[in-house]
Amino acid sequence: MPTPQTLSPGPEPHGPKEPVEPQTPVKGTRRASSGEAPSTHREDSIPGLGTIRRAFSRVGQRASSRALGQASEVDPGLLRRSSRFLFRSLRRPLDGSPAADHCQGAAVPGAGHGPEAPSAVTDGVSRQLSPKAVPEELEPEAGKSVADLITEWQLLAAFRQLQHLETQLVEEKASHIFEQDPTGFARRAMDVCLHYDALGAEIGTIVRETLGPGGVDPTVLAELAHVVRAEEEAHPRSPADGDFLRTPRRWRQQWEDAVRRSAQERVQQVGVGEASEVAEGASDLARLLAELGSLVRRDLQKVQLEVQPVYAAAGFPAWETYRRAYHDAVAQRLQELAQEARGCEQLYTLLDWAANVYGGPDFLDAPDLTLSTEPLPPLLAPDVWAQLESDYTSFLETKISSCFDRILQLEQSLWAAAEAPEVLKGHYHTPLSIDVHMLVAEHVKAAGAISPELEATTLRICARELGLFVRRFEKAFLESEAVTEPLLGAHINACEELRTSLLARYPGAFAELEKPLAAATCAFQKRLLQGLQRDIQPLFRVLCTKAWLTQDVLQPLMDKVVAFAHHLEHVTPLRAQETLQEAHRYVVREYMAQVLRPLERFRGAERRVGSQKMGLDAQAIGDTFQGLGSEATWLDQAIPCVANILGETDKDGIQQHLEVLVRNYPDIRRDHVLAILALRRLGRHRNQRLLQHAQDLLRAAAKARAKAGASGTSGGHVLFEEIEVPTSVDVLLACI
Repeated sequence: MPTPQTLSPGPEPHGPKEPVEPQTPVKGTRRASSGEAPSTHREDSIPGLGTIRRAFSRVGQRASSRALGQASEVDPGLLRRSSRFLFRSLRRPLDGSPAADHCQGAAVPGAGHGPEAPSAVTDGVSRQLSPKAVPEELEPEAGKSVADLITEWQLLAAFRQLQHLETQLVEEKASHIFEQDPTGFARRAMDVCLHYDALGAEIGTIVRETLGPGGVDPTVLAELAHVVRAEEEAHPRSPADGDFLRTPRRWRQQWEDAVRRSAQERVQQVGVGEASEVAEGASDLARLLAELGSLVRRDLQKVQLEVQPVYAAAGFPAWETYRRAYHDAVAQRLQELAQEARGCEQLYTLLDWAANVYGGPDFLDAPDLTLSTEPLPPLLAPDVWAQLESDYTSFLETKISSCFDRILQLEQSLWAAAEAPEVLKGHYHTPLSIDVHMLVAEHVKAAGAISPELEATTLRICARELGLFVRRFEKAFLESEAVTEPLLGAHINACEELRTSLLARYPGAFAELEKPLAAATCAFQKRLLQGLQRDIQPLFRVLCTKAWLTQDVLQPLMDKVVAFAHHLEHVTPLRAQETLQEAHRYVVREYMAQVLRPLERFRGAERRVGSQKMGLDAQAIGDTFQGLGSEATWLDQAIPCVANILGETDKDGIQQHLEVLVRNYPDIRRDHVLAILALRRLGRHRNQRLLQHAQDLLRAAAKARAKAGASGTSGGHVLFEEIEVPTSVDVLLACI
């Protein structure tokens, strides 16, 4: 094929029925709303179109030397592509093959099928691209060429003229005018084809500039919609004879593709120029997503409020097309960002934006506008979404664990400062509970905003990490030197708040937290009681001595109990009652232990005085603890029963007091009974009878509990079981 020559100005041939008119420069701007020249990208996308349109743009400058210089700069590669395109479009009809596409085949009647056919076609193409055979400028009666109408976006006028020329050319072909000049038909048909392509290319240009800074005049959009529908009516289906001139141009599809390309280009431009879109952290990613959302929101609002009404008048579904195009573009961009996201914050930023910002009902900032009028595919593919959630939860475990570590460090700093806890609403208060509540609530709420599945996973992570934290916290506090009654009370309150509030707020999710919290509470209560025990333990040693008979040695002990109970007033009622009852039981138990292993033995009058003294002490202990609020009334009978046995003058009445003691305290053992009887020295036979009777009562009580299904030896009340009675000479004598 001869090398295509550079286009140069000169006279152009016209159709047989068109009068030859002198060429005049095109006046006015290229578009009604934009003065930009067609882009090189669009010209290169249509073979030969760039060459023809550059020739059209120089119509008024053919006589000037500058036009010649510009024409000489035309890309020779583009001309070669144009010539090859024309060759292929002509060769198939000459070979007798039907045209498959309107720009890839032309029926050339009268052309031979022999070996010379390619040469003839090549000659025709060479003539078309030579200075003496530039493609025709199609001009309407108004004086403007079709190219001018296209470039000025007078789409309907251009289409009507092209349709007229197409009809005229088909009629001439049918009348066998071109039997002697098949290349003439091919040249004119290609002119029409290229102008159709130019018009189709302008549709893409209009779409691209519709949402640009300058926008597009509504009349142009209306013409676009009408010209697409007019073309569909003019070419409803492909002709049976394969005539490419009457082949449907598929401009609606071109329009939809242009909308998708426009959306893709605009979405991809967000964040362009930054060194790394997500490398700096979640804040930069959030800013990028905010810009992306702003662009999509602004564009779709413009489509809904300005573009859609114009298209709708012509029956064009612009809103759905734009909506899907932007959805697909955002999905692709978000998937790219997901591959680069690192860290818990960035992953959550992506998930939150996709689920709550873009997927939210107020994304378009207008109550009458909704993004999802019809179901759309997921913004992120299910496997990508699942991977994001999985990566997020992996990072979340580490983050929550580190947050609990920081809470422990904060508490340790308060311990080091030796600061007393605040009293808030009458209770000792530490920020521990608030910090934990805020941490859990923040992450659970954030995860719940993404999906119920992520919320459930986050709850499990929080429960597991909180359980581990409670154990670390308990160990660190009890091993520190900052243990005081107020701090112990504050931490008991914190554990109780966590147990009640978290279980109530998230039922079922924190069930596994019950055990570590209960264990920590018990450990703090035990440590609290140990402080009381250290203070009052030495005071029990003066009981059951001769000094005790004449002095009130119990009052200092009870004063310390009252001071201890003052701290319990600032502990949650349930845990305070448990601790107070335990203190009550400890005082009674230690008193009884001192009675059963006295330092001095009383006889005669001293024994009776000791019995009275024990009764008074029992009354004082009971009144004190009752005044403090202890509900352990089951302890009130222990000391009086032993006092009655010790002071009973009727030896036969001792059995009744022993029965009361065994019935009220079934955890009493044979050793305890022997130690009590040893206080009286009743004689071998009486001691054996009373001991046997006590054992019968204990066995009967055990059978009754077994029948009732009760566990343990005391139904939950333990007193004598924890009292160790050493074997003494008096006890041995009581046994003998």
